[in-house]
Amino acid sequence: MTDITARSQTGSVTLHDVAREAGVSLATASRALNGSTRKVADSYRERVEAAAERLGYTANLSAQATARGTSAIIALLVADIADPYFGELASGVARGADEAGLVVTIAITDRDSEREVRLVRALRGQRPHGVILAASRPSPEIAPELVKELELITGFGGRVVALGVESPGVRSVWIDNRGGARALGEALGERGYRRAIVLAAAEGVVTSDARLAGFIEGFVSAGGDQPRVCRDAFTRDSGTEAMRRALADGIEPGTLIFGINDVVAIGALAAVREAGREIGTDIALCGFDDIPTGRDVTPALTTVHVPLEQVGYEAFRAATDPDWAQDASALRLEVRLRASTPGLS
Repeated sequence: MTDITARSQTGSVTLHDVAREAGVSLATASRALNGSTRKVADSYRERVEAAAERLGYTANLSAQATARGTSAIIALLVADIADPYFGELASGVARGADEAGLVVTIAITDRDSEREVRLVRALRGQRPHGVILAASRPSPEIAPELVKELELITGFGGRVVALGVESPGVRSVWIDNRGGARALGEALGERGYRRAIVLAAAEGVVTSDARLAGFIEGFVSAGGDQPRVCRDAFTRDSGTEAMRRALADGIEPGTLIFGINDVVAIGALAAVREAGREIGTDIALCGFDDIPTGRDVTPALTTVHVPLEQVGYEAFRAATDPDWAQDASALRLEVRLRASTPGLS
């Protein structure tokens, strides 16, 4: 067994070994494998890549990050990876990363601001190329403790992107939650609904508050009464619990329920059936986001379509493209009317 073969089995093969195996200089091997902006002839690059594969060479990401300023990592922070909303966002980020030869690291904040700070601090040690803050925020501004961590990331060349939040040094990708919910409220008011209950998240959660305000504006402008508001959280179980409380208080036939997202609405659907009521002409139901599950339930869920995969891809572009400018037309929201809101005659 050769010395290099033995080291390949223990994972200690170096770039020097790869260069020697390929018959090129160390500088050429480094440029071929480490994404240098200096072009390497295809014949040399292929020789280096083949040598690296034969020897089982793995690049030292920490050393690369030190040399370049940032690593090949995009850090994505989401509230709950089990929520299809964040799953589709992550899919868009992953598509962009795959195209660019980068790697996505996903961290879950649980909508806990202190946890988010701790996660960003830990991720900072990886010197990420970009950080995408996709979790729902309890404030329209980024907390000072998090700002400090993000400034350290931008200080070594990383770029920070946030969904729907403005802060110095942070690029923002905007989803028109208020406008989309306003259009939904108007459309359902025009279908004859006059009573509505909104199952919202806690007061102060930015996305929920924007959707609540927009829905009320649209619904009332179309002739509806001021909706009741039941607050809980952004999960399926919270939708079930909030709906149970609303049912206990009494819900007249013909009332419209707006779940602040599709997951909440699907949780509400379970509570309605549990109570022996029906979704449709008895109790109408709508959500927001247009996750695939909402199209598969019976009756299919009326909602606002958000191009979530494209939102994730746009956030990736914002994290990597120096000349990025958001294309608002690419993130256009649309009301999708389905059988869960058949309308009132």
